[in-house]
Amino acid sequence: MNTSTHKFSQITTFVFDIDGVMTDGNVHVLETGEHYRTFYIRDGYAIERAIQAGYRICVITGGKHEGVRKRLNNLKIHDIYMGSGGESKLQIYLRWLHDSGISEENILYMGDDLPDYQVMSRTTLFSTCPADACDEIISVSNYISNKNGGKGAVRDVIERVMREKDEWLKFE
Repeated sequence: MNTSTHKFSQITTFVFDIDGVMTDGNVHVLETGEHYRTFYIRDGYAIERAIQAGYRICVITGGKHEGVRKRLNNLKIHDIYMGSGGESKLQIYLRWLHDSGISEENILYMGDDLPDYQVMSRTTLFSTCPADACDEIISVSNYISNKNGGKGAVRDVIERVMREKDEWLKFE
């Protein structure tokens, strides 16, 4: 059994960034100044499957657009941290980790850019990234998806975890 396979089998919790992970990183700006992002439906389906199977999902993002929050709420994600309020993602992650009581060995974190670096450099958690992540993030990742951000990277890691535990094809 290789390290990645072994680590996938230990995961009970997923932590995701938004821009560049759940979306392709593009921000579309309307004439009104309103921003919108595009989410990949298959990533959303995998998130719903994971939640139904009892996995915990957390999102930590620097953005704070209400449309994104609505999408996350529609997916039934409860642990949502939007806008840093001056805190780093590491500070937010450590507070969430303490409050949740989850063992870091059971967490898969997926990020794509430098704001995720401090969290992803932690050696206890399982750090993953999309194929199009920046070089620094790729260098600290335990697993690099063959999918780009917003194009199936989230589904890739969820599906790998659930397949490792023979849960992906279970329908109830």
